[in-house]
Amino acid sequence: MVLEPWAHASPVTGTTLRGWCSPPTGRPLLHVLHGNGFCGRVYEPMLQALAADFDLWLCDLPGHGDSEAMPRFPGWNLFAQAALECARTATARYGAVPRLALGHSLGGVLSMLMLAEPEQPFRRAVLLDPVLFPPFMLLAMRLGLARFNPLARASARRRRQWPDRPAAAKALHGRGTYKGWADEALQAFVTHALRDEADGSVTLKCTPELEAAIFASSPQGLWPAVQRVVVPTLILHGRDTMPFVQRGARHAQALNPAITERTVDGGHCFMQQHPADAAARASQHLRG
Repeated sequence: MVLEPWAHASPVTGTTLRGWCSPPTGRPLLHVLHGNGFCGRVYEPMLQALAADFDLWLCDLPGHGDSEAMPRFPGWNLFAQAALECARTATARYGAVPRLALGHSLGGVLSMLMLAEPEQPFRRAVLLDPVLFPPFMLLAMRLGLARFNPLARASARRRRQWPDRPAAAKALHGRGTYKGWADEALQAFVTHALRDEADGSVTLKCTPELEAAIFASSPQGLWPAVQRVVVPTLILHGRDTMPFVQRGARHAQALNPAITERTVDGGHCFMQQHPADAAARASQHLRG
């Protein structure tokens, strides 16, 4: 899998978005949005398999990967607007090939918001364990009760620095979010989601403060957006993921006949636990 870096001056965020892409081959272009605290190349084991069928466009959100951070988190909807503007303009060199969408967690919700926009470019989509907060959770969060969100609590406690990458890999292996990850998936995180510091240590590229701020907030107009999606959209959610994610996926399917939900083995990061299986399921739907 060959990936090249790209950069885009975003008129939406006023910052530079960055990411990685494969050279154009004329195949369908798969737009990939990562989860909160991650970046596009964290999913390299799954993407390696998907690259057999698709050209890839990995977009790192502000404050993630190598994309510039904003002074403060502006909200889920603006992140979605920025990703959509970038997808419409920065991918012009791929020509008139079909555009497809793939998003995990935060990236799954942002992809859903993008799919709901008029004249959005995507023909099909796969959302991997999207954090579609059920209405009762949205109400609690808007009342300032962020403690009801387990993701926000976990993010605020996240360790941010290690002496080096081997130490980070050893500390993360089998713990928390990273429990059950394939070795190559954990290595992709350690390689691409950590920044080298002058003293030789490594630090999370996405700060725990930003990660917690994202999960302590919520998207505006989420469920009306779900109802506006018209392209075939598959939601895959882990059997062992958080219960609210499962409820959100089922609620989305009940609201919109264009949406199908399926349960797969694994947790919230099942695509890091079973990358080949996740790639096969996503590719089957995306190829239609």
